Amino acid sequence: MFEYTFNMAETLAIAVILLLLGKGIKKRVPILERFFIPAPVIGGTLFSIFMLIGHNTGTFTFNFDSILKDFLMVIFFTTIGFSASFELLKKGGVGVALFLAAATILVIIQDVVGVFLAKAFNLHPYIGLAAGSIPLTGGHGTSGAFGPVLEEAGAAGAFSVAIASATFGLVAGCLIGGPVAKRLLQKYNLKAKTTDEETGNSTIKLESDNPISEGTLFDSVVVISLAMGIGACIPVFSKKLGLVLPGYLGPMVIAAIIRNIADAQKKTLPMKEISIIGSISLSLFLSMALMSMKLWELAALALPLIVILLIQTVIMALFAYHITFRIMGKDYDAAVLATGHCGFGLGATPNAMANMETFTSVNGFSAKAFFVLPLVGSLFIDFVNASIITFFMNIFK
Repeated sequence: MFEYTFNMAETLAIAVILLLLGKGIKKRVPILERFFIPAPVIGGTLFSIFMLIGHNTGTFTFNFDSILKDFLMVIFFTTIGFSASFELLKKGGVGVALFLAAATILVIIQDVVGVFLAKAFNLHPYIGLAAGSIPLTGGHGTSGAFGPVLEEAGAAGAFSVAIASATFGLVAGCLIGGPVAKRLLQKYNLKAKTTDEETGNSTIKLESDNPISEGTLFDSVVVISLAMGIGACIPVFSKKLGLVLPGYLGPMVIAAIIRNIADAQKKTLPMKEISIIGSISLSLFLSMALMSMKLWELAALALPLIVILLIQTVIMALFAYHITFRIMGKDYDAAVLATGHCGFGLGATPNAMANMETFTSVNGFSAKAFFVLPLVGSLFIDFVNASIITFFMNIFK
């Protein structure tokens, strides 16, 4: 068998090529665009299929340098930390807090169900987490980050399970959202509001209007680097106390602290630039992670994984119908948020927005839903989800 190990520069070059390939394919295949399948997932998965052929035929195998991949992962989650603003949560009002509470409850349920079903199939409990909130509420980014950590802890195939589950969730979330909201609309005879009373016509400014420049980019690199450097000490210190934390959690927490100190002092961070750096890091990280995915590890887990994901999908539909709808007020806005939560809780924020846009284009606009969900999806849930996942990992380690 031919075997070759790519160095850091070669690994980065391949990741970029696969990312561009994924973007090109996505533009030409409408269904990929419809379900918001990320470009690095497309390119990386194709390469992993190529790797599967080499493995099964015994003709070739490739290894990749992982240093840059791990570094990009930490960068991405550090930028997530900067979005955890308590000031914005307060300004978002009761609606944002309630939806964040609903999303948090779902995260816990997804992990409990995942672990329980994994144990029922005599699998490592971490496989349950890999089919729980990691890929479903978390998406491909969280899957790519936690998958290798779960495998290092002894859950063979966890990374492949997480990525496969995240892809399944993108499709399932779009499929169940409409029927859930339609049923609520008919059962409760709901009508769209004609005023914007729920949001008070208020808006929250998430990004600065200042143009991006070398100076603002440098400022963003400075704060990200400081958060990463200081935060790197937290997992090391916690390990001495017997608490195992993923390497990125410390930088993410420090970033959140920096953000809230800046808010308290009425200072502005270069959030637009931080977001761009985070997005680029995530795309490259996912491309690197997926191109080395070992698809052959999914074979033994195929049936349990299908069962777990189908049950998670049913739970998501029931949760949106009975819990999200009631927590958010049992009105038209709540029904729109329920369909959005299906896309958000199984897939990603773009899926949630697509669900809501499809539903409201026929039944009427909901200012509250389009105000609340993006705020929770883009600013808070990744931080909350990562913390809960870490908690479960320590319980079942």
